[in-house]
Amino acid sequence: MASKTDDDVRSIRSLRRVFWWTLAAGAAVSGALLFSAAEASAQTVTVPGVGSFDVPNEISVPPGLPGIQISVPPQESAPSAAPSRTEFSAPGITFTLPDIPGFEYSGLAGLPGIKPPNTLHPQVAPMKTTGEVAVEAARAKIGSNYGTSAGPDVFDCSGLVQWSYQQAGVSVPRTSYDQLAAGTPVSKDDLRPGDLVSFYGGGHSALYAGDGKVIHASSYGTGVVESPMSSMPYAGACRFRN
Repeated sequence: MASKTDDDVRSIRSLRRVFWWTLAAGAAVSGALLFSAAEASAQTVTVPGVGSFDVPNEISVPPGLPGIQISVPPQESAPSAAPSRTEFSAPGITFTLPDIPGFEYSGLAGLPGIKPPNTLHPQVAPMKTTGEVAVEAARAKIGSNYGTSAGPDVFDCSGLVQWSYQQAGVSVPRTSYDQLAAGTPVSKDDLRPGDLVSFYGGGHSALYAGDGKVIHASSYGTGVVESPMSSMPYAGACRFRN
Protein backbone atom coordinates (compact mmCIF):
# COMPACT_ATOMS: atom_id res chain seq x y z
CA MET A 1 0.00 0.00 0.00
CA ALA A 2 1.36 3.42 -0.95
CA SER A 3 2.13 5.71 1.95
CA LYS A 4 0.66 9.16 2.40
CA THR A 5 4.08 10.60 1.58
CA ASP A 6 4.14 8.70 -1.71
CA ASP A 7 0.66 10.04 -2.55
CA ASP A 8 1.81 13.57 -1.79
CA VAL A 9 4.85 13.17 -4.03
CA ARG A 10 2.71 11.88 -6.90
CA SER A 11 0.24 14.72 -6.40
CA ILE A 12 3.01 17.34 -6.48
CA ARG A 13 4.52 15.78 -9.59
CA SER A 14 1.11 15.84 -11.30
CA LEU A 15 0.57 19.46 -10.37
CA ARG A 16 4.01 20.38 -11.68
CA ARG A 17 3.20 18.69 -14.97
CA VAL A 18 -0.05 20.64 -15.11
CA PHE A 19 1.92 23.82 -14.42
CA TRP A 20 4.27 23.21 -17.35
CA TRP A 21 1.26 22.54 -19.58
CA THR A 22 -0.04 25.92 -18.46
CA LEU A 23 3.25 27.61 -19.39
CA ALA A 24 3.15 25.93 -22.80
CA ALA A 25 -0.35 27.31 -23.33
CA GLY A 26 0.90 30.71 -22.21
CA ALA A 27 3.65 30.61 -24.80
CA ALA A 28 1.13 29.86 -27.53
CA VAL A 29 -1.13 32.67 -26.39
CA SER A 30 1.82 35.06 -26.12
CA GLY A 31 2.82 34.33 -29.69
CA ALA A 32 -0.70 35.10 -30.89
CA LEU A 33 -0.95 38.28 -28.85
CA LEU A 34 2.44 39.69 -29.93
CA PHE A 35 0.99 40.52 -33.32
CA SER A 36 -2.28 42.01 -32.03
CA ALA A 37 -3.01 45.71 -32.02
CA ALA A 38 -2.80 45.98 -28.23
CA GLU A 39 0.08 44.73 -26.09
CA ALA A 40 -1.06 42.10 -23.52
CA SER A 41 -0.17 42.51 -19.86
CA ALA A 42 1.77 39.69 -18.23
CA GLN A 43 2.55 38.12 -14.87
CA THR A 44 6.05 37.00 -13.90
CA VAL A 45 6.40 33.38 -12.75
CA THR A 46 9.64 32.32 -11.01
CA VAL A 47 10.62 28.63 -10.78
CA PRO A 48 13.55 27.79 -8.44
CA GLY A 49 16.56 26.48 -10.38
CA VAL A 50 14.93 27.27 -13.74
CA GLY A 51 14.33 31.00 -14.03
CA SER A 52 11.58 33.55 -14.51
CA PHE A 53 8.94 33.60 -17.22
CA ASP A 54 6.44 36.22 -18.40
CA VAL A 55 3.03 34.59 -18.70
CA PRO A 56 0.02 36.56 -20.09
CA ASN A 57 -2.59 37.43 -17.48
CA GLU A 58 -5.11 35.57 -19.65
CA ILE A 59 -3.47 32.35 -18.37
CA SER A 60 -4.77 31.35 -14.94
CA VAL A 61 -1.69 29.85 -13.20
CA PRO A 62 -2.64 27.31 -10.48
CA PRO A 63 -1.69 28.68 -7.04
CA GLY A 64 -0.02 26.81 -4.21
CA LEU A 65 2.68 24.94 -6.13
CA PRO A 66 5.78 24.42 -3.90
CA GLY A 67 8.47 27.04 -4.49
CA ILE A 68 6.62 28.81 -7.32
CA GLN A 69 6.43 32.59 -7.07
CA ILE A 70 3.96 34.67 -9.09
CA SER A 71 4.21 38.44 -9.52
CA VAL A 72 1.25 40.17 -11.17
CA PRO A 73 1.63 43.89 -12.10
CA PRO A 74 -1.44 46.13 -11.77
CA GLN A 75 -3.64 46.11 -14.86
CA GLU A 76 -4.32 49.42 -16.61
CA SER A 77 -7.54 48.30 -18.18
CA ALA A 78 -9.74 45.20 -18.37
CA PRO A 79 -9.67 43.13 -21.55
CA SER A 80 -12.46 43.97 -23.99
CA ALA A 81 -13.61 40.37 -24.50
CA ALA A 82 -12.99 37.08 -22.71
CA PRO A 83 -11.75 34.19 -24.87
CA SER A 84 -13.34 30.77 -24.86
CA ARG A 85 -11.79 28.74 -22.04
CA THR A 86 -11.25 25.15 -20.91
CA GLU A 87 -11.67 24.30 -17.23
CA PHE A 88 -9.59 21.69 -15.35
CA SER A 89 -9.77 20.38 -11.80
CA ALA A 90 -7.02 18.79 -9.69
CA PRO A 91 -6.99 17.91 -5.97
CA GLY A 92 -7.31 21.20 -4.11
CA ILE A 93 -7.24 23.49 -7.17
CA THR A 94 -9.35 24.47 -10.18
CA PHE A 95 -8.02 26.55 -13.04
CA THR A 96 -8.92 27.56 -16.58
CA LEU A 97 -6.88 27.79 -19.77
CA PRO A 98 -7.85 29.70 -22.93
CA ASP A 99 -8.92 27.66 -25.95
CA ILE A 100 -6.22 28.06 -28.62
CA PRO A 101 -6.83 26.93 -32.24
CA GLY A 102 -4.71 23.85 -32.93
CA PHE A 103 -3.64 23.40 -29.28
CA GLU A 104 -4.97 20.33 -27.42
CA TYR A 105 -5.18 19.90 -23.65
CA SER A 106 -6.34 16.29 -23.86
CA GLY A 107 -3.03 15.02 -22.44
CA LEU A 108 -3.84 16.55 -19.07
CA ALA A 109 -6.74 14.14 -18.59
CA GLY A 110 -4.32 11.22 -18.12
CA LEU A 111 -2.55 12.71 -15.08
CA PRO A 112 -3.48 11.27 -11.65
CA GLY A 113 -6.36 13.16 -10.06
CA ILE A 114 -7.00 15.38 -13.08
CA LYS A 115 -10.61 15.49 -14.23
CA PRO A 116 -11.38 15.56 -17.98
CA PRO A 117 -11.60 19.10 -19.41
CA ASN A 118 -14.93 20.82 -19.72
CA THR A 119 -14.77 23.22 -22.66
CA LEU A 120 -16.95 26.28 -22.17
CA HIS A 121 -18.35 27.79 -25.37
CA PRO A 122 -20.57 30.86 -25.69
CA GLN A 123 -24.20 30.07 -26.47
CA VAL A 124 -25.58 31.32 -29.77
CA ALA A 125 -29.25 32.10 -30.08
CA PRO A 126 -30.93 30.21 -32.97
CA MET A 127 -31.87 32.35 -35.98
CA LYS A 128 -35.57 32.86 -36.69
CA THR A 129 -37.05 31.73 -39.97
CA THR A 130 -38.67 34.16 -42.38
CA GLY A 131 -42.10 32.81 -41.45
CA GLU A 132 -41.43 33.23 -37.72
CA VAL A 133 -40.49 36.89 -38.25
CA ALA A 134 -43.64 37.45 -40.34
CA VAL A 135 -46.00 35.86 -37.82
CA GLU A 136 -44.43 37.86 -34.97
CA ALA A 137 -45.10 41.05 -36.97
CA ALA A 138 -48.71 39.98 -37.53
CA ARG A 139 -49.16 39.13 -33.84
CA ALA A 140 -48.02 42.64 -32.93
CA LYS A 141 -50.98 43.99 -34.96
CA ILE A 142 -53.69 41.98 -33.18
CA GLY A 143 -56.43 44.43 -32.29
CA SER A 144 -55.86 46.67 -35.33
CA ASN A 145 -58.92 47.74 -37.34
CA TYR A 146 -60.14 46.11 -40.54
CA GLY A 147 -60.15 48.09 -43.80
CA THR A 148 -59.08 48.00 -47.43
CA SER A 149 -55.44 48.73 -46.58
CA ALA A 150 -52.06 47.05 -46.17
CA GLY A 151 -51.22 48.80 -42.89
CA PRO A 152 -49.53 49.92 -40.90
CA ASP A 153 -52.61 50.43 -38.68
CA VAL A 154 -55.56 49.24 -40.80
CA PHE A 155 -55.54 45.93 -42.71
CA ASP A 156 -57.60 43.68 -44.89
CA CYS A 157 -56.70 39.98 -44.91
CA SER A 158 -54.19 40.01 -47.78
CA GLY A 159 -52.85 43.40 -46.68
CA LEU A 160 -51.90 41.96 -43.28
CA VAL A 161 -50.04 39.08 -44.94
CA GLN A 162 -48.23 41.40 -47.33
CA TRP A 163 -47.24 43.87 -44.59
CA SER A 164 -46.08 41.12 -42.21
CA TYR A 165 -43.79 39.60 -44.83
CA GLN A 166 -42.42 43.04 -45.68
CA GLN A 167 -41.16 43.19 -42.09
CA ALA A 168 -39.32 39.91 -42.79
CA GLY A 169 -37.77 41.32 -46.00
CA VAL A 170 -39.96 39.28 -48.38
CA SER A 171 -42.20 40.71 -51.09
CA VAL A 172 -45.52 38.90 -51.66
CA PRO A 173 -48.48 39.74 -53.95
CA ARG A 174 -51.28 42.00 -52.77
CA THR A 175 -54.40 39.86 -53.31
CA SER A 176 -55.40 36.64 -51.57
CA TYR A 177 -55.64 34.55 -54.74
CA ASP A 178 -52.25 35.74 -56.00
CA GLN A 179 -50.64 35.07 -52.62
CA LEU A 180 -51.78 31.45 -52.57
CA ALA A 181 -50.50 30.95 -56.13
CA ALA A 182 -47.11 32.62 -55.48
CA GLY A 183 -45.89 30.48 -52.58
CA THR A 184 -44.65 26.90 -52.43
CA PRO A 185 -47.63 24.63 -51.63
CA VAL A 186 -47.52 22.81 -48.28
CA SER A 187 -49.86 20.25 -46.81
CA LYS A 188 -52.12 20.97 -43.87
CA ASP A 189 -50.11 18.50 -41.75
CA ASP A 190 -46.79 20.24 -42.54
CA LEU A 191 -47.72 23.79 -41.57
CA ARG A 192 -45.07 25.94 -39.86
CA PRO A 193 -45.45 29.33 -38.17
CA GLY A 194 -45.72 32.04 -40.82
CA ASP A 195 -47.11 29.84 -43.60
CA LEU A 196 -49.99 31.41 -45.52
CA VAL A 197 -53.27 29.58 -44.95
CA SER A 198 -56.11 30.26 -47.37
CA PHE A 199 -59.84 29.93 -46.66
CA TYR A 200 -63.15 30.31 -48.48
CA GLY A 201 -61.88 28.91 -51.78
CA GLY A 202 -58.79 31.14 -51.80
CA GLY A 203 -60.53 34.43 -51.06
CA HIS A 204 -59.26 34.89 -47.50
CA SER A 205 -55.59 34.90 -46.38
CA ALA A 206 -54.19 34.25 -42.90
CA LEU A 207 -50.83 33.45 -41.30
CA TYR A 208 -50.37 30.19 -39.42
CA ALA A 209 -49.51 30.95 -35.78
CA GLY A 210 -48.99 27.38 -34.53
CA ASP A 211 -51.18 25.06 -32.43
CA GLY A 212 -53.90 24.97 -35.10
CA LYS A 213 -54.47 28.74 -35.04
CA VAL A 214 -54.08 31.57 -37.55
CA ILE A 215 -53.68 35.35 -37.30
CA HIS A 216 -55.79 37.26 -39.82
CA ALA A 217 -57.67 40.47 -40.52
CA SER A 218 -61.13 39.04 -40.08
CA SER A 219 -63.84 41.57 -40.96
CA TYR A 220 -65.23 45.02 -40.22
CA GLY A 221 -65.91 45.37 -36.52
CA THR A 222 -63.57 42.48 -35.67
CA GLY A 223 -60.19 43.54 -37.05
CA VAL A 224 -56.98 41.55 -36.65
CA VAL A 225 -57.50 38.49 -34.44
CA GLU A 226 -56.11 35.02 -33.72
CA SER A 227 -58.62 32.26 -34.51
CA PRO A 228 -58.75 28.46 -34.73
CA MET A 229 -58.30 27.17 -38.28
CA SER A 230 -61.38 25.04 -37.77
CA SER A 231 -63.56 28.17 -37.59
CA MET A 232 -63.23 28.72 -41.38
CA PRO A 233 -63.41 26.43 -44.46
CA TYR A 234 -59.82 25.49 -45.36
CA ALA A 235 -58.74 26.00 -49.00
CA GLY A 236 -54.95 25.45 -49.03
CA ALA A 237 -51.60 26.70 -47.76
CA CYS A 238 -48.22 27.82 -49.07
CA ARG A 239 -44.82 28.94 -47.81
CA PHE A 240 -42.81 32.02 -48.82
CA ARG A 241 -39.00 32.14 -48.77
CA ASN A 242 -36.32 34.84 -49.07
